[in-house]
Amino acid sequence: QVQLAESGGGLVQAGGSLRLSCAASGTIFSINAMGWYRQAPGKSRELVATITSGGSTHFADSVKGRFTISRDNAKNTVYLQMNSLKPEDTAVYYCHAEVRRRWYESSGSSWGQGTQVTVSS
Repeated sequence: QVQLAESGGGLVQAGGSLRLSCAASGTIFSINAMGWYRQAPGKSRELVATITSGGSTHFADSVKGRFTISRDNAKNTVYLQMNSLKPEDTAVYYCHAEVRRRWYESSGSSWGQGTQVTVSS
């Protein structure tokens, strides 16, 4: 099994910053892409940002220039630095990873439990 443990959510005023962390643990041979998704009340889950094992990144248009994503491969950890937060960034943020548990297995999706980010106006 693979567990993804998120931390760093909370309440912040508009214009503020938060940093989310997500550490993967368990049976892990390698991790391909890692990333963050979010789901606001009444809306579908949407991609926020992803990063490959080689460091290539992709961001949703709504967060470009405000959010950065990074990872520490040695620690199986991904980070999301969120700056200039807006009320519309309020959502539950979920960590995602494409994990290969054993060398002879293909990769599979793993999800964290989610962490609440609330941005007040």
